[in-house]
Amino acid sequence: MTSAPLPKATRRGLAHQAADLIREAVFAGHFPPGSPLREVDLAASLGVSRGSVREGLAALEREGLVHSAWHRGTTVIDVAARDVEEVYAVRAALDRLAATTAQRNATGEQLDGLDGLVRAMEQETAGEASGAGLLALDIAFHDRIYDAAANRRLDEAWRAVRSQTYLFQLRRIDLGYEHYRARVVDEHRELAELLRSDDHETLARRAEEHVHSARRSLLACLRP
Repeated sequence: MTSAPLPKATRRGLAHQAADLIREAVFAGHFPPGSPLREVDLAASLGVSRGSVREGLAALEREGLVHSAWHRGTTVIDVAARDVEEVYAVRAALDRLAATTAQRNATGEQLDGLDGLVRAMEQETAGEASGAGLLALDIAFHDRIYDAAANRRLDEAWRAVRSQTYLFQLRRIDLGYEHYRARVVDEHRELAELLRSDDHETLARRAEEHVHSARRSLLACLRP
């Protein structure tokens, strides 16, 4: 477990907040894939009860971000090729549907927000871009597409794989950052432009290929 201190929860006994803080710590790299998550240490770091931490970890397990085993405790999930194949296959289908639904339902303000995120990505890559900063913008872009789709069940399906996607993308960046950096702006700009168009089929195809490209990139790094 990292020695870096975690921020204190502002209200004691709040399991949702404990889950949020632990998730943020995982995404910040404090707990890499495979790391143990010990209730006692987390409770002390967050300033909450062990019961709150236990409930928070249970929520993260439902998201697929952590795994618990009898007598072995809770760990952050590892990034294994089979899991990558499964998660990205699901995400490809969801992103295709989200993009084409958003194309019909998105407001001008929502489309402008996507353009703004692409510009932020450009600014990030123009300077000393950090992988974590680019990924935060990347995930925010896709969050906005699901918001624009305005389909509650579709959004819930995205939330079910979002944390795993985030962790897998972090691993992709760790192993092949330059490949990710070279593609991230152009691929998201293309999606933003297609969302403003009437080209339903091209958008569907490109939204799906965007995910498969990420999957292939990560698998190429994982496999010798």
